[in-house]
Amino acid sequence: MSARRFASEDEIEAVGRGLIACDYPPKRFDHAAHWAAVLWLLRQAPEIDAVRDMPGFIRRFNVAAGGANTDTDGYHETITQASIRAAAHALAEAPAGAPLHEVCNGLLETAFGKSDWILHYWSRERLFSVEARRRWIEPDLNPLPW
Repeated sequence: MSARRFASEDEIEAVGRGLIACDYPPKRFDHAAHWAAVLWLLRQAPEIDAVRDMPGFIRRFNVAAGGANTDTDGYHETITQASIRAAAHALAEAPAGAPLHEVCNGLLETAFGKSDWILHYWSRERLFSVEARRRWIEPDLNPLPW
């Protein structure tokens, strides 16, 4: 579904560390890179609590890339937290010791490889509301499967 694939653990690590350091090329921080970053944080950075810390990383990255975090642009709490849950599930379902780039590529081969995956669970109106951008709101179409 997604054209981008990762060839190595180093590529995944570069995305995760680049997000934290705010030095990953913004034009390369696409849908696949978001998955790579959260998967790396969940598996390789145990000192980081992704649920707690990812929002700050994304906000800082957005600003460093010249963007803003407003009620209509930038950081989105519901999308971030749903993505963390999906990534954690993918890691839990992966064979023990599976290379992270393979886990990420596998995730990208599923419906999650499409940037609109989340609209299976949330209506566009609810997901893109100011409320959903600011805080977690439950899905209104289908419950999350995990």
